Amino acid sequence: MRIREQLASGRPTLSFEFFPPKDDIGFWDLYRTIESLKPLEPTYVSVTYGAGGSTRRKTVDLVGRIKRDIGIEPMAHLTCVGADRVEIGRVIDELRGHGIENILALRGDPPEGQASFVPCAGGFRYANELVGYIRERHGDLCIGAACYPEGHPECPSREADLENLKRKVDAGVDFLISQLFFDSADFFAFRDRAARSGVKVPMIAGIMPILSLKQIKRFTQMCGARIPDELLRRIESVEDDAEAVRHIGMYHSTQQCLELLENDVAGIHFYTLNRSTATRAVYQFMKAELDGARGRATKAVST
Repeated sequence: MRIREQLASGRPTLSFEFFPPKDDIGFWDLYRTIESLKPLEPTYVSVTYGAGGSTRRKTVDLVGRIKRDIGIEPMAHLTCVGADRVEIGRVIDELRGHGIENILALRGDPPEGQASFVPCAGGFRYANELVGYIRERHGDLCIGAACYPEGHPECPSREADLENLKRKVDAGVDFLISQLFFDSADFFAFRDRAARSGVKVPMIAGIMPILSLKQIKRFTQMCGARIPDELLRRIESVEDDAEAVRHIGMYHSTQQCLELLENDVAGIHFYTLNRSTATRAVYQFMKAELDGARGRATKAVST
């Protein structure tokens, strides 16, 4: 199933993101974790590419097994890092051979030790080039790309960031997944600006429950997202109590998801960091709330 077809139905997509571990034990542990999600009926799960394309082989293997053996729709990440167009073409062909119909096309982060991204000889410099290449090679594939509600950390302005986004979409993107954010107002404002600039494809919200203050500060510094002052104060007041931090983080994520869904978000994509327990809890609570709201609405109509 192509994700664009699910999005066209008007029903929000709900999905999880994982990264492939480097060793075989971790690989099979993750496989079982993803398998355990099947009863939740996620729209799809995505598998990242690894820094510098270091887990390329495992990404291909894992998405193939998810599709064939588990029966959940997978989406493979693909980056411009560490490979020329010939090698990237081989990976795309191999994914297609596994029956993969969805790819998230990304430029990718600079390899460790490099301050800025430098394409390899014969490779791609920007994500829009990768999108165009995928679309040219396999026109039937469903292609996603990233967007940044608070601006890409390397971009000099939000205006320039929107221009870059429009280039990606014009190259053949079917939908967008946002970088993590913690204030839904930032997402809504960005969605409106993007629509005014001509970006008309569905935009899925990326959500990461806060489970550790130290960890989330590191992530936000890397990606340019901000933690709202009130949320930060609440977490800092209990930062020595890991369970209290998790409770606040999961509650905030749940309320975020409900607010997003109430405002017609195209979908919600959970960044799990391979820890499905917290995202599973948020997902289940959110789904229960949604099902309850639908039931109340149906009852109101019938009476």
